[in-house]
Amino acid sequence: MAHPEQSRTAVGAMLPGDHACLAYDHPAERDAIMTAFVWDGLRAGDAVLYLAEAGPDTAKRRLRAVFGADDRIEVLPACGDPRAAVRSALRRGYAGVRLTVEASAAPRGRPGTARFAAFEDAVDRLVGAHRPRVTALCQYDLRWFDAGRLPALEERHGARVRADDVFDDGVLTIAPLFAPPGLRLSGVLDASTLPALVAALRDLDEGAAHLCLDLSRLDFCDLEGVRGLVEANRSTAVLDRQIILRATPGCVELMLRVSGWRDSPGIVLEATG
Repeated sequence: MAHPEQSRTAVGAMLPGDHACLAYDHPAERDAIMTAFVWDGLRAGDAVLYLAEAGPDTAKRRLRAVFGADDRIEVLPACGDPRAAVRSALRRGYAGVRLTVEASAAPRGRPGTARFAAFEDAVDRLVGAHRPRVTALCQYDLRWFDAGRLPALEERHGARVRADDVFDDGVLTIAPLFAPPGLRLSGVLDASTLPALVAALRDLDEGAAHLCLDLSRLDFCDLEGVRGLVEANRSTAVLDRQIILRATPGCVELMLRVSGWRDSPGIVLEATG
């Protein structure tokens, strides 16, 4: 059975003309996905329209901190009508338009309601009128509605996106985690793929006191891989940081115990059950 994350589309795999949703439960997840969505559009020669719920000035400051003062990015109030801005951008010769909307429950309605349907219908018509030159990503904070409304959200979009993988060579896949911060490993961790984990840990810009390594999808791990897990703290300047090993496979736990690494400083095996 596929894991829920595997049924989602990586944001970097979105195609021109897609109308997708970003359903997140942590701001860091939203920021990572939105950063990739905007950068991909800018690299493709697209204009970016950001419809901000909390006010254009706040969104402008947040975007400027990441992308600089780029005049290809336009921030509008979410209550406005983006159709004129889309047409204007296309007339100015941009290859396409990346449209993203902060779709909170208050003005848009919760998934499954008439207001929600009307809003999503309007976005769908806008994308359809200019497809494939307009690509839309609707942002939804999962903390504002219960899980039972998620199917109603997903069925109104062509895809639900997730963050891009940090690494994937067909043998080992490394995906980011956001709550808690960390990495999820899938596939094989051995001497050949260990450098990828070391690089991912080095590039992980986290000042958190705890870092989670989710091993629930690890098919195989040799002794070198186990050593790499134990030494994960070498890449950080955070004092006394703990590495939480989640869903540790039995073979890995056995190697940790036999080698004596199970009690290494800073390594914690998350309790199950």
